[in-house]
Amino acid sequence: MLRIVRHFIALTLGWSLPCLLLLSAEGRLAGQAAVDPFLERARNFEAQQNLAAAEEQYKQALEISPDNPEVLKRLGILYQTEARLQDSLGAFEKVLALQPQYPEINFFMGVSYLALNNSESAIRAFDKELATAHPHPKCRYYLALALESEGRIGEAITQLDRLVGEKPKQADALYELARIHKNASLRAIQMLHDLDPDSFQLHALMGEVYADEERYAEAIQEYRAALGKRPEATGIHHAIGIAYWAQNHLGEAQNEFLLALKEDPGNAMTNLYLGDIAVKQARFNEALDYLQKAEGGQPRLEQVHLLLGKCYHGLNQPDKAKTELLEAAQEDPTDAEPHYLLALVYREANDADSSAREQAVFEKLSNSAKSKKLEQAQRTIKRPQEEPH
Repeated sequence: MLRIVRHFIALTLGWSLPCLLLLSAEGRLAGQAAVDPFLERARNFEAQQNLAAAEEQYKQALEISPDNPEVLKRLGILYQTEARLQDSLGAFEKVLALQPQYPEINFFMGVSYLALNNSESAIRAFDKELATAHPHPKCRYYLALALESEGRIGEAITQLDRLVGEKPKQADALYELARIHKNASLRAIQMLHDLDPDSFQLHALMGEVYADEERYAEAIQEYRAALGKRPEATGIHHAIGIAYWAQNHLGEAQNEFLLALKEDPGNAMTNLYLGDIAVKQARFNEALDYLQKAEGGQPRLEQVHLLLGKCYHGLNQPDKAKTELLEAAQEDPTDAEPHYLLALVYREANDADSSAREQAVFEKLSNSAKSKKLEQAQRTIKRPQEEPH
């Protein structure tokens, strides 16, 4: 529950300064003008982290307007910031008694309940908030945290998936989704290990884990152990082939992909890998057969057309090479390589203008890719270590 409390603290510490953005009810009730100066002074005190003075301003405002829901709401949020959670709930309950649909009150109540480890009450409050016309933007996320704390993992994932679907740049939601799935994976791996540490399933799964981590030698070892347990299993040779291909062990990779092709002759990706290996080894006629089969299964895949372009260029068929490379450039406008090859094809055809145009596009895309990598590296270096949730 410490992680949830940290979520709560991180949120409440941010409420003091941007109150004007989060709280939208100001000016809606009769007599609001009389308390506005107190609210303004309270905001200024909050910005200065002088919470005691801010609280005094809210209390003075309540002397003028005892049933003002906005003042009670802001006082309740101040209590949250001070971790006076029961006091905050008392203030919020007064607001609900006055106006059951007052904006965002149920959300803030839910946060207080969550910080008090009362997940059931928090869930009820968040559900009520989501039923309003304009729920707080963080409501679904905190509902997911509450559901997770109750062990309702599937429901928590549903809420996070929906939030990410609506707002794909919700970093906290993406983090929480990744963490939940990671923990579930680790639990499943441990359960498989406890069931049978030498099972086909565990070896196959660990092969995938190591491959994802680019620990290819260990991945191959696990995949081979899986095949030893179940020689007839399909897909394992393809996975071993990818692990060899990633290490540029093309001979070993080809052998595995050929075995995979016997299992599934029409598999587009297996044919693509075999075509790639054949192009790298200048076996263009053989590559063409593989790549045409790959194109039949993956006609929109940029890599298929790029390799076909290389293949036709190697076979001295410039028109077909140009057609495939133009298709590759269309399928992935950010890839510089098709333009480099097009510049070469045009140059060999004595079309200097077209060659220069493609060369310029190639250089622009290459420089853009380098800049993005540099910016990403700089952000990684400069990014401070964040405290885990």
